[in-house]
Amino acid sequence: MSLPDAVLLDTCAVIWLANGDPMEPAALAAVEHARRRQGVFVSPVSAWEVGLLSRPRPGRGPALRFDPDPQAWFARVMAAPGVKEARLTPRVAIAASWLPGEFHGDPADRLIVATAREMGVPVVTRDRAVLGYGGVVGVGC
Repeated sequence: MSLPDAVLLDTCAVIWLANGDPMEPAALAAVEHARRRQGVFVSPVSAWEVGLLSRPRPGRGPALRFDPDPQAWFARVMAAPGVKEARLTPRVAIAASWLPGEFHGDPADRLIVATAREMGVPVVTRDRAVLGYGGVVGVGC
């Protein structure tokens, strides 16, 4: 299997990479290869999800900590070598509403999948719904 020149990280992959959490060797290899080529892309949607994950919400377990705060944490992620912002355009937003076939209704996943389709890059994710979606090539992590 040839490694992709660019990848789009889903939010969990962003968090795992930033925290040094274990990931599948194939996913790490794809990320490192892309970092040296066209880039490791992160969607603004992931920033939104980090913000949501950092907020305490009743009935949803403890909020995640992003030190020193979510803004600074995310800025540090985006400043890493080879990391680039994926554009969230109106075209992508509308495409997320019209993904072909069957795909679940999570708005963040829909926007990330639509972004990957627009860019023509695989998504690095552990999400089975994304990995199993026929409209996207996934790299499991």
